[in-house]
Amino acid sequence: MKKVIALMSIVGLLTFTNLNGVMAQDQAAATDQPATEQVEQIADSAAAVADSAVAAEPVAAPEEAPVAAEEHKSFHQVLKEKYIQGGAGWMTPVLLCLIFGMALVIERILYLNMATTNVQKLLEGIEEKVQKGDYNGAKELCRDTRGPVASIFYQGLDRIDEGLDNVEKAVTSYGGVQMARLENNLTWIGLFIALAPSFGFLGTVVGMVQAFDDIEVAGDISPTVVAGGMKVALLTTIFGLIAAIILQIFYNYILTKIESLVAQMEDGSITFMDILVKNKK
Repeated sequence: MKKVIALMSIVGLLTFTNLNGVMAQDQAAATDQPATEQVEQIADSAAAVADSAVAAEPVAAPEEAPVAAEEHKSFHQVLKEKYIQGGAGWMTPVLLCLIFGMALVIERILYLNMATTNVQKLLEGIEEKVQKGDYNGAKELCRDTRGPVASIFYQGLDRIDEGLDNVEKAVTSYGGVQMARLENNLTWIGLFIALAPSFGFLGTVVGMVQAFDDIEVAGDISPTVVAGGMKVALLTTIFGLIAAIILQIFYNYILTKIESLVAQMEDGSITFMDILVKNKK
């Protein structure tokens, strides 16, 4: 475009120069400037007009590199694209396993945190009331304290009149009940941990079969067909493994928390029975 404008300007100026040359010949006697100087001035004017035309033309911006032109994609956008590429039919079961598994994980974590009790402080309060013979006060203290340890102590104090043997049996039996409550829903979390990669592997196998079908239809092993089909097939396995890893980490945390609470229950029960034996009249 710049060259066209400059060329048109030069052509117009040359035409204007020729007309001036004709007029200069008719008026040669009336001018003192030599013809050669007029030609040089006209040429200089033409060059100046051409330069101004080129300068007036907006300079086109250089084409940006393909990498710079690409917009920066957020993690959420990349995740959504990979989810679509993997196929909603196989990615959805993996996502549901992760959602349901995390829901159960959150429920267990909240329950276990609420079940945590300061056992030492509770035992000190029970011992203080038992020494005074205030078993009803000790029961009230256990009733007002949350957690499985306090519930076990309450069951033992509720049978204090039946003898220490019955108290020990009640503590042992109710301890097993509380342990079962602590481990509630762990089976379902383990099931989702197993199902997530299983769905991923199944989606991979089906995707590879579809990739081989595409190769058979194409009649040739094209790198594009093979690479594209394999990438889509492996995405389900990747997402399934990620979901299983996330759930497995929380599952192990829950098991550690349960083991800590069970140890508190056992140690507290032994100390509780020692308190009753020592203060039994």
